[in-house]
Amino acid sequence: MARCTTLADEWQWIITEHFPRALPELTAAEFCMADQSSVEPILAAAARDRGAELLFNTQCTAIAPDADGVTVEAEDRATGERHTFRARYVIAADGYSGTIRERLGIPRGGFRRLRDNISFVIRADLSDIITKQALFWIIGGPGTAASGGFISHALPNHWGVALSYDPAEESPADFSDERCAAAAKALIGRDVPVEIVSKAAWTESVGVAGRFRDSRVFLIGDAAHVWPPAGAMGANSAVQDAHNLVWKLAAVLAGRASDALLDTYEAERRPVALELADLTVRSQAARLSSPPEHDPMDAILCILGQRYRSTATLGAEHETVFGDTVEQPAQPGVRAPHLWLDLDGRRIGVHDLFHDSFVLLCGPASGEAWARAADKVEGLRAYRVGADLIDLENAWRERYGDAAAILVRPDGYVAWRTEGAAADPGAQLADALHRVLH
Repeated sequence: MARCTTLADEWQWIITEHFPRALPELTAAEFCMADQSSVEPILAAAARDRGAELLFNTQCTAIAPDADGVTVEAEDRATGERHTFRARYVIAADGYSGTIRERLGIPRGGFRRLRDNISFVIRADLSDIITKQALFWIIGGPGTAASGGFISHALPNHWGVALSYDPAEESPADFSDERCAAAAKALIGRDVPVEIVSKAAWTESVGVAGRFRDSRVFLIGDAAHVWPPAGAMGANSAVQDAHNLVWKLAAVLAGRASDALLDTYEAERRPVALELADLTVRSQAARLSSPPEHDPMDAILCILGQRYRSTATLGAEHETVFGDTVEQPAQPGVRAPHLWLDLDGRRIGVHDLFHDSFVLLCGPASGEAWARAADKVEGLRAYRVGADLIDLENAWRERYGDAAAILVRPDGYVAWRTEGAAADPGAQLADALHRVLH
């Protein structure tokens, strides 16, 4: 991230220009700019492949949970066509402007409207101007022709632009293509050809829903919490909300867990949201100040270092959502520490093992008995480090300690751990899994 008076002028780096795309000591994944226009078609296709029916331009007009399920009424905003749906549970992911939260009478605590923005995507060849890649530029300052945000895009020669406006004096309708193109050129600092691809108005706000569950309805993403875009915590936290919730719903729907497991969604995710709401507001203010102030946010820690404490994390002892460092040992309630592993000749990250079931990671010293016990437990896969899995960097001891067995949830969080042998590992393991699920 950098600041400048225009893109064509000298940049002042707020976050180092050498910020790594990959963090191989923490995750097998890499950072990328994943704008909605690029990601949404991919997600939509994947959902359809799995049997989902997608209705765009459709809004909820009524929602009524009861003891057995939820009735939802919806309307196509273009045609007026109405639909009635019946479901056992509803995930309300209808965003900042969605109506479901209010229809359920759930307040948005600490709500503040911070600023109104118009964002647009442009197509422009800036290869002669942008010779070093940044994710985001804050452009402006005393005496500059324009101020706003400039954002990298997943598509080549595409860029995002964000401008603030005063709703008491202007509206989104005032931002014609010609005005937006002129503003983009002023931010760039050169009279280059600019094509407007798309535009959208949005309100930068902060607030967290008073509860994330109402009977059989669950709020996730911007429907549950909103805050400034500092650190890209909006989309990242929304994905983490979904990751936390869906395996629990799947377990309940399959009859493997009680409804009480679903209460742990709010218990785990709402404290994270409250912390991020505070951090993002302070981070955004620091980044936009002139000169820039100290940014209180550690984005890597905020994304990969979130900690949970609930009945689905047995023995979690931490008192805060975030620790001092993202590199935390494998304790209940933390994200399972990353390992590079060899599985049947393939190099994988440990999180490649966690998706559709609980996993028992069995330590190299005394894990064999635990692995045998896990084979008799339904819905559980076991891997022995040193046998089924080769620890390519010999990092197990450093990151997992003397654990004989680590029970990891489908979302990659440690649910339970044990050290040493047990008189009846099968019974102890079955008891731990039952306590997590019920």
